Amino acid sequence: MFVPVKTKDGQQLMPLHAARARKLVKRGEATPYFNNGIYCIRLNKEPSDRDTQEIAVGVDPGSKKEGFTVKSEAHTYLNVQADAHNQVGQKVAKRRELRRSRRSRKCPNRKQRTNRLANKVRIPAGTRARWDWKLRILDWFSKLFPLTHVCVEDIKARTLKHAKKWNTSFSPLEVGKQWFYSEIKKRWELLLLQGFETKEIRDKLGLKKSSKKLSEGFDAHCVDSWCLAHYTVGGDSSVDNKAVMCISPIPIARRNLHREQYKKGGIRSRYGGTVLCKGLVKNTLVKHIKYGLTRLAGINAKGLFSLYSLDGKRLTTSAKRMDFKVLRKLNFNYRSGHSSPS
Repeated sequence: MFVPVKTKDGQQLMPLHAARARKLVKRGEATPYFNNGIYCIRLNKEPSDRDTQEIAVGVDPGSKKEGFTVKSEAHTYLNVQADAHNQVGQKVAKRRELRRSRRSRKCPNRKQRTNRLANKVRIPAGTRARWDWKLRILDWFSKLFPLTHVCVEDIKARTLKHAKKWNTSFSPLEVGKQWFYSEIKKRWELLLLQGFETKEIRDKLGLKKSSKKLSEGFDAHCVDSWCLAHYTVGGDSSVDNKAVMCISPIPIARRNLHREQYKKGGIRSRYGGTVLCKGLVKNTLVKHIKYGLTRLAGINAKGLFSLYSLDGKRLTTSAKRMDFKVLRKLNFNYRSGHSSPS
């Protein structure tokens, strides 16, 4: 187990072994903190050396699950399996449907106007959210480790057998991944491998991939992301860390002016939004006296709060403000996966 380290001025250094990090904290030479569930330390003095080695991130994209591995030549620091962000497109379509239906009723609505996005180069909302989710994860890694390379398994859009050229160039998959690649090149060095090349690396190293794509073990998706990172920085052919951290996007219900079904009496119930009351916002990590570390999810008419576990299960809808302590805002749901035997 290795602990991310940064200096007083915010520079990321090479991770330290957990035992050494504990000694630094015990002597007062470092301050511990958590970054989205990852234990880190901040040095309170000038480090003896600021030199860093090459650290690569292997990215295995997928339609439902995705794999990420942070690795140097000597060690594997982090394996992450992320749920794909794939529901924004449906929400945008539903928002359009509700907005158009309000125009035929006597209620506040925005009048129809010309399409301001016509003839402009843009990425559809659903495509942008899917690929921006991957970029957000890479940005999170960059706040933990001094990243230098990103190796991505290039995926191809499925086209018709006798399709014209525009069928590929207008594919949401092609548009999204090209935007993703361009953003990576601005920050790190990008490497691309095809799927068959990843398989050749996996077979050469004697690793096997599970057929259960929705499982949360190392062999599901992180085995490919590890092979991509290993191809980039090299090192020992055996996997030294198969522990997997699973994350997923936090579902956010935006504020709705009207519900889908008109309520009798014309009284609109509270729905959506992120601000609850007295500075509290949804998706805040809190520590409850009974349930421990939980996520703040909502508030009812009686002023009682809803609490969810970090993996998305509802715990209670009647928590009092005096029963929990606010810790920090969460960027996503996270949970521990199943580490495969070495």
